[in-house]
Amino acid sequence: MLILSETVRELPISPVAFGLTAFGTFVFLLYVVLRFDK
Repeated sequence: MLILSETVRELPISPVAFGLTAFGTFVFLLYVVLRFDK
């Protein structure tokens, strides 16, 4: 856990922005998969 907090501190963007970006990417990939799966 300590290593994780150290890594987060070294990120060029804030943890909140990183979370939103990761969530947005996940939703986009899920949408693409569901759309082209039919």
